Amino acid sequence: MRRKDFLKAMTLAGTTAALGQFGSVNVLAQTENKEKKGEPDLVAVMNGEPDVMFQKAIAEFGGIGKYVKSGQKVVIKPNIGWDKAPEYAANTNPILVKEMVKQCLAAGAKEVVVFDNTCDNWKKTYKNSGIEDAVLEAGGKILPGDQPSYYEEVEIPNGVVLKKAKIHTAILGCDVWFNVPILKTHGGAQMTISLKNYMGIVFDRGFFHSANLQQCIADICTYPKRPALNVVDAYRLMKANGPRGKSLEDAVLTKALFVSPDIVAVDTAAVKFFNQVAEMPLDKVTHIGKAESLKLGTMNLDKLNVRRIKV
Repeated sequence: MRRKDFLKAMTLAGTTAALGQFGSVNVLAQTENKEKKGEPDLVAVMNGEPDVMFQKAIAEFGGIGKYVKSGQKVVIKPNIGWDKAPEYAANTNPILVKEMVKQCLAAGAKEVVVFDNTCDNWKKTYKNSGIEDAVLEAGGKILPGDQPSYYEEVEIPNGVVLKKAKIHTAILGCDVWFNVPILKTHGGAQMTISLKNYMGIVFDRGFFHSANLQQCIADICTYPKRPALNVVDAYRLMKANGPRGKSLEDAVLTKALFVSPDIVAVDTAAVKFFNQVAEMPLDKVTHIGKAESLKLGTMNLDKLNVRRIKV
């Protein structure tokens, strides 16, 4: 990294302190401001490194072994769309991905595959994002997603606009998968988080943009093979010029992680958190409400058991 870019990154790092440390996830507290007993529906972790925050979060859900069994094929689907280094917050943090691969293999997974249908050249994005090295070091495998031969067409019976889609065979053939997006802005969808990250498992996403993008995002998430967990990386978030970003000034170090099996709830929580950095009205991210209408989850966090953890 060039010196001037490094200095910009250090300046932006101060945002973590400006958020008031753990107080920044108070927006996720229930009306009564009391955490409920029992297994959580959503876990928000703050103020740790990506691997440590995941360790804390998955422990609240009973450990990775609750989701991954011996001999299973596992897919971890991060955002690896852009030829950018981790400091730019364009892709999921490689440290988080590495930790998840390690834990899945330790739980007995037969193999752990990581892929994305990238926007930039897949070899460059995998390498320069740091994710390729992280996955291989942890013992996982990487697959490309740039050729139609990797995909098979499936029905989307509950879709409003989207009725068919070509989905990557890694998803179709796995036993369990995890949806691991980064929190950032998006020019068309307004925000790209868990719901939007589904566009990386399909090949024919040009239809999404030519039809109704927000509805198609919700529609593809009705595909019956749902992720076991949605793990939203907010260690760094992109506050402007997403999804690619223009400079380090678009990235903010916020040190947070949101995890839930409820894809609507976790994206709702992530947008609420994002609003402490930059304005983004929740009702402007219309694919979240459309997903709730399709019964994919709830936007009403008061109904949920939200566990908040400070590292």
